[in-house]
Amino acid sequence: MSIARLSSVEVEYPTRGKALGPFDLSVAPGEIVALVGPSGCGKSTALRLLAGLEAPTRGQVERTPGRGKTSVVFQSPTLMPWATALANVALPLELAGEDKAGSRAKALAALERVGLASAAQAKPAQLSGGMAMRVSLARALVTEPELLLLDEPFAALDEITRRALAEDVHRLWSQSHPAIVFVTHNVEEAVYMANRVVVISAAPGRVFSETPIDPAFPRPADFRTTLAFRAAAESISHDLAAGMERAA
Repeated sequence: MSIARLSSVEVEYPTRGKALGPFDLSVAPGEIVALVGPSGCGKSTALRLLAGLEAPTRGQVERTPGRGKTSVVFQSPTLMPWATALANVALPLELAGEDKAGSRAKALAALERVGLASAAQAKPAQLSGGMAMRVSLARALVTEPELLLLDEPFAALDEITRRALAEDVHRLWSQSHPAIVFVTHNVEEAVYMANRVVVISAAPGRVFSETPIDPAFPRPADFRTTLAFRAAAESISHDLAAGMERAA
């Protein structure tokens, strides 16, 4: 059973040629999948297909979540600079037609889930990079999505903040168990975050390898220091290099 599936999809652009495919990916309910690959391999393109933001040139996209049950978090928090954190988080609900009072109450609860209830009235310019990304996560989670798509959301942040946000994502996942597809350039981040890591070869991107990651969630506190973690990271790094060589 899958909540989203890409079947033999290909994406071609008039100026760039083929960017992706043939590409196959199936995501199970509650699964966390990390996509890693070189720049330009089509990771973000695959994510846009899963989100319904783009249509494939060829192939099929299947998605089971209903309307409003897919959320996307981009590399930039993409917050409205003139609005408070509370108003930013409430926006998806208000756009869906929910009344303002109900939207704001749910938005405050979502901010509380990411530890930012006290910053509800702050504007984006008053937030640190990590805080702004937490607001973006709260906005994505306020609709209680069944499918959460994360497009390198921690790329511009320092290592300590990245690790803290990775813990936030796991904690939030443990509360409602959405399926998550997480795009990253960082192999160790992928191993820590995901149940399964998919390596994509250089453009036009294809699946080069898939690696299941054990143990299950929640991760042990010392997971990053274990032999299993190091072995998975080394294996995936090897696949990443081999995928680039094969494409060349």
